[in-house]
Amino acid sequence: MIYNIRALFYYYAYKHLKNRGIYLYKYNVKVVQNFVHSKPTIVLGIESSCDDTGCGIVDSNGIILGESISSQYYTHLNFGGIIPTIARSLHVHNITRTCEDALRAANLKLKDIDAIATTVKPGLPMSLEVGTKFGKYLAKIGQKPFIPIHHMEAHALTARIKGEVEFPYLVLLVSGGHCLLAIVESVNKFYLLGTSINSAPGQVFDKIARKLKLRNIPELSTLNGGSAVETAASKAVNVDQFPFLPGMTKYRNCNFSFDGLMSICNCYIESEERKHNIIADMVIPDVYNLCASFQLAVVTHICQRTQRAMEFINAQSLFPANNRTLVVSGGVACNNVLAKALNILSTELGYSFVRTPPKLCTDNGIMIAWNGIEKWIANIDVIKDPNEIEKIEVENKAPLGENWIEKVEAEHIKCKWIKIKEKLL
Repeated sequence: MIYNIRALFYYYAYKHLKNRGIYLYKYNVKVVQNFVHSKPTIVLGIESSCDDTGCGIVDSNGIILGESISSQYYTHLNFGGIIPTIARSLHVHNITRTCEDALRAANLKLKDIDAIATTVKPGLPMSLEVGTKFGKYLAKIGQKPFIPIHHMEAHALTARIKGEVEFPYLVLLVSGGHCLLAIVESVNKFYLLGTSINSAPGQVFDKIARKLKLRNIPELSTLNGGSAVETAASKAVNVDQFPFLPGMTKYRNCNFSFDGLMSICNCYIESEERKHNIIADMVIPDVYNLCASFQLAVVTHICQRTQRAMEFINAQSLFPANNRTLVVSGGVACNNVLAKALNILSTELGYSFVRTPPKLCTDNGIMIAWNGIEKWIANIDVIKDPNEIEKIEVENKAPLGENWIEKVEAEHIKCKWIKIKEKLL
């Protein structure tokens, strides 16, 4: 009887590990015994790759124990963009309090933490330095292992915190700094299918919002560029008033390009300003329609590139036919129109669609802590030697996984585009 109960424990432990992409043949029974009988591992994560200081505390059951974030949004809003020196100064000012607040929210002390995970790449070097030095400091004084984290890998894995997403899957990361498609095979294996060759979607939304002077509309004055464009677009009465031609249709790859759409939008804005004699802080009369047209153009472009990635995966039989998943994450994933469009695309092509909870789409410490948990369970990049921890350096640029862009191009896949607009509106 005791044997049967023990076997049952091992079976469910195996199932739990398998759901996280960790297979029993890589581990001995001792590991499974430890997993079953030991208390959950607790990791503190620190994020400072750009302009937000975040700290999250997560355990190996995927439970968020505590979190805190200090946003610099309103400070940089007045400058029209992020100023690295100011970002660094604010990180230095906020990081101790942010981590203390997260520990307080979790009702934990540093001695209760099993490891410190910290973003070390990619990002603004001066911002990364602050978080990395502080993470190393906590690891040193607490005698804890240190887990270096790749910011984009963390975004790609965050949807797994609820345990519903199994490897492998396709991830679309859309934010103010990135736009890419990648296959996530395991905790540390990624295959890049496509990336933006110029601006990221969050950047173009911000620039168009400034060009349209959306801050001068009271209800939009406190929103970031993407949220302002989305809110304005929801009030449109004619989404077809400003036509946009689809971009990169002749390129048989999964790369993105948003600068062309932004240039067309800027031409529309300048034309409308001349037509209506717009000066100073005045806003063009059809601003809502233009926002809707531009947003639809961006969403359509993202969906078309994602469709090719899905068809490449299907043609190569890279995913089980009955278990194909698209995950979207990153700040722009908060856009509900984009999420609805991707859900339509996924349904048409036989994929399950998972959107990372909007709260976790933007930069935060929870995603870093969760990536730390994933690495801890897989025993990857868990650095215990203080001398080795000290050698870790930040990297402002770091590719995501193995580059498969040429492999996609070589397939020369011609797509019959899913009619997103007709199903969306």
